Amino acid sequence: MPDVSSLQIRAGAAGAGLVLALSVLVQAQARHPVSGRMIAPVMGVGGAAWLERPEREAEESPSVAIQALKILPGQTVADIGAGSGYYTVRMARVVGPEGRVFAADIQPGMLDILRRNVAKAKLDNVVPVLSTPDDPKLPLDSLDLAIMVDVYHELAAPQAFLRKLRASLKRTGRLVLLEYRKEDPSVPIRPEHKMSVAEVRQELEPEGFTLSAVLDDLPWQHILVLTRTDAP
Repeated sequence: MPDVSSLQIRAGAAGAGLVLALSVLVQAQARHPVSGRMIAPVMGVGGAAWLERPEREAEESPSVAIQALKILPGQTVADIGAGSGYYTVRMARVVGPEGRVFAADIQPGMLDILRRNVAKAKLDNVVPVLSTPDDPKLPLDSLDLAIMVDVYHELAAPQAFLRKLRASLKRTGRLVLLEYRKEDPSVPIRPEHKMSVAEVRQELEPEGFTLSAVLDDLPWQHILVLTRTDAP
């Protein structure tokens, strides 16, 4: 028969497990307060290899996406939810040595992988940033462009995050979202990892953004270009 202390430990562990299970359940059921869209879970560090998969160019045409962004040498850009740095490395080459890329992610493990990939690419114009779920932790009034590639739909606190991010954009800066097209059932991605144009407009325009362009040059994703509503 176990002693009292052993029973207490087991009960405590069971209680902690229940709290964790409830926490996961609440997170899984979180919805955006304006659109009602289900917020998707964040991809963990274990998914980093999928971000670097060889077939990604054929499936998503990231080179086409980067060209469509019209990034200029010397600009300051932010790759938010940068993950392994797939887009970070490519944008850093475009902005060149006079430009800068802030690579922001909420997972230290992802930033470790990103640092290795940046070092392998021999780039010195990338600044890794450890963000939080409600704050990208980027400098104010500094960004010509902020991009989220299949990331916005995973933001746990999208409204708070956007307000902080908006303050980091220059008045002429752009926010670009790449999101799998919810309107297209043939896109082979789970529904909670897709977004429609209507949802983007519904969620972001109240936070001080204007949806200025929707580009559908990619096989699976929208390129959604937003500007600050106070842009000159």
